[in-house]
Amino acid sequence: MKQFSILAVAILVFVGIGSCQSTTHKFTIVKSDAEWKKQLSNEAYLVTRKEGTETAYTGAYWDNHQKGVYRCICCDLELFSSATKFDSGTGWPSFWKPINKNAVLEENDNAFGIQRTKVTCSRCGAHLGHVFEDGPKPTGLRYCINSVSLKFVKN
Repeated sequence: MKQFSILAVAILVFVGIGSCQSTTHKFTIVKSDAEWKKQLSNEAYLVTRKEGTETAYTGAYWDNHQKGVYRCICCDLELFSSATKFDSGTGWPSFWKPINKNAVLEENDNAFGIQRTKVTCSRCGAHLGHVFEDGPKPTGLRYCINSVSLKFVKN
């Protein structure tokens, strides 16, 4: 039987200008780099474990129109439904909400001198992509997700 250790990560949640509250999130699946490399393709490892980004219009799911559920490639957690997927014109799968608000974590990302919000899997911490405030109604959000971080399961 394989055992997994639990890692606690402090997440800072900003609730307005200058206001911050701290919470702790525990990932229930934690593996070593060697274990992730063995499980994932090279591209999936670079995106999910090293916060990389696949090239636009190259992923398996950017133009997928089938009905089903998109799961985390690392831990199989249900993340997004095809019912909330839309064509954003960006070349990455885009969704206006996760399947469950607790399925993903959102955190400020200021890499490359750009202020964005990165999205990770709440079970294993896999980097999925980013969320932007330019999506359709009813949420106005665009979860821009790397195909390689997902596994699609048809309904």
